[in-house]
Amino acid sequence: MQRRHFTLALASTGLAAATPALRAQGWPDKPVKWVLSQPPGSGPDNVARILSERLSKMWGQPIVIENKPGGQNTIGALAAARSPADGTTFYFATTAALVTNPLLFKSLPYDPAKEFVPVAFVARSPFAVLVSADSPVKTIDDLVARSKADAGKFTLGNEGPRTFSGMIARLFNARSQAGANLVPYANTGVGTQDLMGGHIDAMVADLASTAALARQGRLRVLATTSAKRVVGWDQVPSLAEKLPGFDMVGWFAVVAPTGTPAAAIERANRDIDAVLNDKEVADRIGVIGPIVDGSMNVAQVGAFLREESARWGAATKEIGVLPE
Repeated sequence: MQRRHFTLALASTGLAAATPALRAQGWPDKPVKWVLSQPPGSGPDNVARILSERLSKMWGQPIVIENKPGGQNTIGALAAARSPADGTTFYFATTAALVTNPLLFKSLPYDPAKEFVPVAFVARSPFAVLVSADSPVKTIDDLVARSKADAGKFTLGNEGPRTFSGMIARLFNARSQAGANLVPYANTGVGTQDLMGGHIDAMVADLASTAALARQGRLRVLATTSAKRVVGWDQVPSLAEKLPGFDMVGWFAVVAPTGTPAAAIERANRDIDAVLNDKEVADRIGVIGPIVDGSMNVAQVGAFLREESARWGAATKEIGVLPE
């Protein structure tokens, strides 16, 4: 179903008629709005602001960031989906908003495959397994050994069973045969505070939210959840080195309400790629945590979304997560 809908949405984009202003390269002729499902200061928000700063200069129009957090992305996604499809509203979306939410919830107030069309791929956002800096757990092998020895007592924080970090934690537990007790938190900030305070033993969280604390020496990154070591964190092993094939990372992508003129989408795709190919921009994003990794045209973004839907669908079946 996800594959079919993303294909239809992409086709409808290609058929959308360009306005005379767009054909004349006059787009955008008014401020552009980027909707986010995360609060100000979050990893996605920081990345979006770095991009929007450059793009607003290229476009000669301000880019207004609208933060609409809450409801596990539903508030922001719904606001973006219901916005006018006139080429001036985009949704700066995460993996959860576009791919995993439909796998986890029987009833969503929005349908990402029907109500959005792909625009651009931004960056991959690796997750990590972390401990506090003073933890006796030094490596991922230590963590697995201790969790097996203290089955049910060794605690691994995450953002809950129906969230991205929660599913990664469950998949890690299953594939490593660790015996960690998964402890849910309302958000990463609360979890990391408990981790540093010694209330939990370890945590799965995104690097974008925890990179600063790790660089300050307050957290220790044991492993990243990507297939390969992360640029800038080359000393940290990937989980795939212990669990071959393990590759569960988040990502950011820009989409637009279905019906958005194709010319606006193509222009946005081209300009976002141009900004991301600027080394200074890529480095600024890398400091936050996400990794700029290659360019995609609009069709490739659509294909990527379909592939991710299938991959995460298989993962949810592996760990027995059913939509509720």
